[in-house]
Amino acid sequence: MIKRELYMKKIRPFIDKPIVKVLTGIRRGGKSVMLELIQNELTDKGIKKSQLLAINFESKAVEYVKSADLTYEHIKKVASKSDKKLYLFLDEIQELDGWETMINSCMIDFDVDIYITGSNAKLLSGELATYLGGRYVEFKIYPFSFKEVLDIMPDTNIHEAFQTYLTRGGMPFLYQFPIDEQGAMQYLNDIYDSIILKDIATRNKIRDIELMKRIIQFFIANIGNTFSASNITKYLKSELRSVSTETIYNYIEYCKSACLLHLVSREDVIGKKLLQFQEKIYIADHGIREALYGSNLKDINQTLENIVYMELLRRDYKITVGKNNNNEIDFIATRGNEKIYVQVSYLLASDETIEREFSVLENIPDNYPKYVVSMDEINRGRNGIPNVNIKDFLLMDKF
Repeated sequence: MIKRELYMKKIRPFIDKPIVKVLTGIRRGGKSVMLELIQNELTDKGIKKSQLLAINFESKAVEYVKSADLTYEHIKKVASKSDKKLYLFLDEIQELDGWETMINSCMIDFDVDIYITGSNAKLLSGELATYLGGRYVEFKIYPFSFKEVLDIMPDTNIHEAFQTYLTRGGMPFLYQFPIDEQGAMQYLNDIYDSIILKDIATRNKIRDIELMKRIIQFFIANIGNTFSASNITKYLKSELRSVSTETIYNYIEYCKSACLLHLVSREDVIGKKLLQFQEKIYIADHGIREALYGSNLKDINQTLENIVYMELLRRDYKITVGKNNNNEIDFIATRGNEKIYVQVSYLLASDETIEREFSVLENIPDNYPKYVVSMDEINRGRNGIPNVNIKDFLLMDKF
């Protein structure tokens, strides 16, 4: 089991603190594994297994997962057997109606340390935030980074590992068991169907599932491109379907809540303002896109851009797409007082491409780090701006 130290070092300072640890992220993206890693760390420190209580609310193997009251009574029963602290690990808790009040009651009534997961980015936007009043901390869990893939495939050549990563993405299951390409794509398709049906359609009571799937597939096909609701309505009209702009934005919100898609705003570098209606969309795992379209290598620029975007998210950067006059900067990433600018390109194969990618960064009037990231093996950097191979960029300790 890969240690996922990137997340463990964030979680570790909050272990045994009277604060609920909330892990959110895309379905099958590794949240359950994180709960296991935390449990392993606790037992290594001498905590007895009898002090650990793990409940998966997608399981129907036990009766007490059917209601918040029954779950509370079960926790009460376990807690009463010992005067020592109980460690609660509650997986996919959004499946339990009324879970917010149950968590609050457990915090008040028992000596507990609570860890919960959910496949919903808005898990904390409702009642939990009200009930706990700041007594929680959220950790966003993403599929494997390229570095994690290398760690779990130590005997694989770095170039071969990256080729695998380009098509399979980072869903942990695909790297923990020997699966052929067809099986991997079937697994990713099944995850996508599960997200569409359970996390989006059922949760939001959508009736026209076929229309919703077409719109979401349009988003996924066009990752890295400027989003336009009018483009989607035109696309659907060509297929003799009609949809309102409001519905399109609702579907985007549903996909964001399900941790499937990310919407990135555009920022005017000079004016320091966000520009409306010029966002870009990225997908949480590019392997799902490959499973749906089989075109990650064909659309290599989009795929590389998506990979870099997700890597910046993993490192807790806030990201916007930049606009400097009429030129586009792929990513402006900020974290506290830090800021970096990143251009992503497949290959710097011509003088025109080199000029386009470097000049937009050279014209930014500040001294923050700037990178042109590509598949080139030769550094074509100029004027102090490095050209970094994407594999090396993804493995850098610090940008």
